[in-house]
Amino acid sequence: MIKVVRGNPTPEELAAALAVVQARAAALADGTAGAPALPDSWADPARVARHRLPAPSPTAWGRTYWPG
Repeated sequence: MIKVVRGNPTPEELAAALAVVQARAAALADGTAGAPALPDSWADPARVARHRLPAPSPTAWGRTYWPG
């Protein structure tokens, strides 16, 4: 049973909320909404720092811009 605790929703708003709840329950019962998907490899922070960065030195400013 669904109970409105606060506010005064219109019948259309109530129907929309009920449709979302029913769709979510059906997806869970079907097994399609299981474990979350793994992130893509491009989002892995280890991909960016594969090599050790050079230590800062007096000439480090020259390595900050790589023309490409």
